[in-house]
Amino acid sequence: MPAAAPAPERELVAHLARFSGELRRLGVPVGLRDEIDGARALGFVDIGDPREVRLALRAALKIPYRWWAEFDRLFDLRWRSAALGDATADPKGRGPPRPWRGDEHSEPPLMRIRRLLDAQTADEEAVPTEADGDRPGYSPRALLRRKVFDECTEEDLAEMERLLAHLASRIATRRSRRLVPTPGGPVVDMRRSFRRSLAYGGEFMELARRARAVEWPHLVVLCDTSGSMDAYSRFLLTFVLSLRRISRRVETFAFNTSLTRLTPWITRGNIPATLERLARNVEDWSGGTRIGECLLAFADDYLRETVSADTTVLILSDGLDRGDTESLEMALLTIRRRARRVLWLNPLMGDPRYRPEAKGMKAALPHVDRLVSAHNLESLEAVLPLLTA
Repeated sequence: MPAAAPAPERELVAHLARFSGELRRLGVPVGLRDEIDGARALGFVDIGDPREVRLALRAALKIPYRWWAEFDRLFDLRWRSAALGDATADPKGRGPPRPWRGDEHSEPPLMRIRRLLDAQTADEEAVPTEADGDRPGYSPRALLRRKVFDECTEEDLAEMERLLAHLASRIATRRSRRLVPTPGGPVVDMRRSFRRSLAYGGEFMELARRARAVEWPHLVVLCDTSGSMDAYSRFLLTFVLSLRRISRRVETFAFNTSLTRLTPWITRGNIPATLERLARNVEDWSGGTRIGECLLAFADDYLRETVSADTTVLILSDGLDRGDTESLEMALLTIRRRARRVLWLNPLMGDPRYRPEAKGMKAALPHVDRLVSAHNLESLEAVLPLLTA
């Protein structure tokens, strides 16, 4: 266990936790990781300066713009008097400490909090409690997120599927420059407002508003269902099906010795039942694999229909190809020219000893934007920002 923090630091961290709890009760989305980031941020600012502390916490806690007013009000009410007055005051009555300017023999004020929190987080994630979701606390789910897919037992499967669905719901979205009519939007649409006023004799009874449109990522997923991917394909397809639930702009294909378009078979119903139906209908499921020929078939038959300049293509495969690498290179070159980016998710990347030296993977590397791991939930979570970056 890490050593206990000095009393003023403990008080400051405890106050930050209380402050974050009050924000959550107001509806502000502040999670445990945000609190840890907030405590770390305090190690880089002058805690005797309210303005520095306010800006640091607002950034580190990732407060959405619409909640800034509530954050500032609560900060003035709870933080300035309690945290900046009591927690930072000198016990001998000499007032707040001066900013840390650097000393080779000492650690910056509150920098020890970073070290203590990092050690405490690693230790506590192994301790199950009743807490769940984004509220402070830990559960066995923290361990399940890091468990490799091929080590999961039957008892893990149902819980893993729920976590995968929750993970997909957190997919990053981007705001376009295009403004669309939105009730309560931040931008007044004067043209539509004048048009509405005609119904009231020219009186502005209600202002029309606009906001930047949310653009869901356009994805095309090609999933390897050969025998070497058996331990991973169910989880990866569950993740893909969960993405499909929240965005209709997802095209899904399975490949092994041949290519099969899965999109028409996917419904918004039960995921396990959908997976069983796919396994029954996909030819040569858990059989051999010819990645090059299958990707070339995709490029010939479906590329123009499904891929455009805003499309991210995900290839889920271990790259163990028994086919012709020339076909693989040709297919990836064609896909890469048309798509926004090509990401290759390889579950073998979870093993630190792995090197992409199989001839299929070696041939693919020059033609993909990123080669990333897909061996557990944590690795899939790291993929989400790449879908819209």
